[in-house]
Amino acid sequence: MSDMTNADNELEPRLITETGLDQRLADIIEPVLVGLGFRLIRVRMMNQNGATMQVMAERNDGTMTVQDCEEISMAISPVLDVEDPIDKEYHLEVSSPGIDRPMVRKSDFVRWQGHLVKCETSILIDNRKRFRGKIVEAGVDGFTLERDQVAYGEEQKVTIPFTALSDAKLILTDDLIRDALRADKLAKAQAANQNEADDQE
Repeated sequence: MSDMTNADNELEPRLITETGLDQRLADIIEPVLVGLGFRLIRVRMMNQNGATMQVMAERNDGTMTVQDCEEISMAISPVLDVEDPIDKEYHLEVSSPGIDRPMVRKSDFVRWQGHLVKCETSILIDNRKRFRGKIVEAGVDGFTLERDQVAYGEEQKVTIPFTALSDAKLILTDDLIRDALRADKLAKAQAANQNEADDQE
């Protein structure tokens, strides 16, 4: 079994996936992204500027540059032209998931442990479907939240199975911004070191 904490595992499946047309689009572009060394975060058709296909992606180390967005756009455009899944004109928008990112893989919950997240479940857990709190632990089957708003009679901590998750997103805080910038700086330094090592071989 693969280590779910390994962010380099580009084949780690997403817990939260699209439906309908968005799912068809994801099925078309995800193999292209994986071939380029990226991971798909989300695809969504939106009624913005007529119609906009939003593609969120990142490298396996969590980084994403403007050049990466351009590379993805140039790679998936011809594939979408051939498959032609959208019956009207649309704009293609490729972006990073951002700091207050959607959480779509188990490794996201491991990586961002200690940060605030808001999430929704498909079934009732402790008589709720909406939760907000700090990720205090992430395991193979689920994650534990320490709620920041507890109603009378509720436990401070709640464990949410990954199978029950329907939506999850990080909440923007000063700590999150600091840690995201630190992680990005570290990933870029590691990439630069790797390029240097490749050049010396």
